[in-house]
Amino acid sequence: MERNIVYIALFAALIAVLGLLPKLTLISGIPITAQSLGIMLCGTILGARRGALAVLLFLALVALGLPLLAGGRGGLGVFQTPWAGFLFGFPVAAYVAGLVMERLSARNVGIAAGVAAFVGGVVVLYAIAVPYYMILKGTGLGEAITVAALPFIPGDIVKAVLAGVATHSIYRARPSAVLSRS
Repeated sequence: MERNIVYIALFAALIAVLGLLPKLTLISGIPITAQSLGIMLCGTILGARRGALAVLLFLALVALGLPLLAGGRGGLGVFQTPWAGFLFGFPVAAYVAGLVMERLSARNVGIAAGVAAFVGGVVVLYAIAVPYYMILKGTGLGEAITVAALPFIPGDIVKAVLAGVATHSIYRARPSAVLSRS
């Protein structure tokens, strides 16, 4: 139990630290950050339940006003923007990435983690973020995909590969640290 709490808190902190990396904001107002890599790692390393809990802890701290999002943003206002669909999708993405990782446990860890990170951190995340963007901006699907998805997908695919490599490396160094495999 205590070990789970430590891992959940540690990965919530990892997501926050990844927000310290310089961000790039597109003309749409949606920032490109490394925090989605943290979301993917929550699922691939911690597994579905613990990964989602780590993300929920991070989002709770953001909601309380801590400036943990890229660019030092926080507070309830960040959940009312058109790009907040990404925030709402984060725990689901981590959960699905963890679930996929757990189901692919007999496979090569690096490949399983890369696939899990892609399914959760790209497919599921955008399935939530794009409709949310459409609703808040009052746009059609074509515009939402062009503005809220296409500019980010190449970078998120790279992040999924990095999540696979990082999870594999951690597993090779210390197999018991990758909780999604236990």
